[in-house]
Amino acid sequence: MPETYTSSTAATGTWTEEEIRQQPASWIRSLKNIDHLRATIDGFLAPLLRKDDLRIVLTGAGTSAFIGDIIAPWLASHTGKNISSVPTTDLVTNPMDYLNPAHPLLLVSFARSGNSPESVAAVELANQFIPECYHLSITCNEAGSLYQNSVDSDNAFALLMPAETHDRGFAMTSSITTMMVSCLAVFAPEVINSQTFRDVADRCHAILTSLGDFSHGVFGNAPWKRIVYLGSGGLQGVARESALKVLELTAGKLVAFYDSHTGFRHGPKSLVDDETLVVLFVSSHPYTRQYDLDLLAELRRDQQAMRVVAIAAESDAIIDAGPHILLPPSRTFIDMEQAFCFLMYAQVFALTQSISIGNTPDTPSASGTVNRVVQGVVIHPWNA
Repeated sequence: MPETYTSSTAATGTWTEEEIRQQPASWIRSLKNIDHLRATIDGFLAPLLRKDDLRIVLTGAGTSAFIGDIIAPWLASHTGKNISSVPTTDLVTNPMDYLNPAHPLLLVSFARSGNSPESVAAVELANQFIPECYHLSITCNEAGSLYQNSVDSDNAFALLMPAETHDRGFAMTSSITTMMVSCLAVFAPEVINSQTFRDVADRCHAILTSLGDFSHGVFGNAPWKRIVYLGSGGLQGVARESALKVLELTAGKLVAFYDSHTGFRHGPKSLVDDETLVVLFVSSHPYTRQYDLDLLAELRRDQQAMRVVAIAAESDAIIDAGPHILLPPSRTFIDMEQAFCFLMYAQVFALTQSISIGNTPDTPSASGTVNRVVQGVVIHPWNA
């Protein structure tokens, strides 16, 4: 397996494309750094993880929040710890609902820049509410407030991602996936580490290579007006992030939605019409997969959507009956690993859609009302 991953020069001439392509190399670079820091990380975490009543909350804003949505279900199941996902945007408006002083807390903060007002405020509120509060900051910007504050704090550990993951494009691409895999490696090193994750990096590199210069439609070429991404369990978080990428890079000109496969029937399915693209992320778990395939067959029978595309690791008669993408050959992946593969297709699709409508992907918001680092947030002081 290659030690490094090479890619052609960004055909679109954008930071966004370069940052999509660099991901496999960035993941391995970060995981090797975690190997180097293992003893220090364990020295910080081990005493905390021995606390039976410890709460671990994964937090961030926007895409950074979706990291928790994607990985928290598997991490909680795998480790047996009380791990949940709460966005900083919820923590700062309703701290009384999420911060329980009766339990020690480890707040795991994800941030690309570390300068979003909510990122800093969530840490301060947690310290204010919780007598026994600890912090793990996973961020891509050494100069950011989140990283600098953590370095200077006695109750925090700061884990810095490789410098190139401080994405210069508007949308988070390499930043989200590198923070994802790094957090997984911190809490589940026996499953996710610099050696085991090479299979994922190799598969994702193969996906990106197979998409050539990104000039062809990932899911076909059609004049759709809306897209729906569907995923079960943690893959619903992948669906949510995939939908956001489309909204961000097309500045809302292609409307995007997300849901779980089973939840979609309960009302949201009403939005499907002959201008809708539906993309289903099919689980690798044999039990969950049944529900995913049931909905896939149903949507094709309905014949309401313009196009229904399944992305899966393994073939099946239901999958083969219509448009689909099979992941490049590899060992069997759990959904947590497969999530990275699905994100490759979603990121490239959002980039190509942005270009096809005449947007500039690195700065898609022509009005300037949506910014790379959020602006306009007033943090109000909490008075008990």
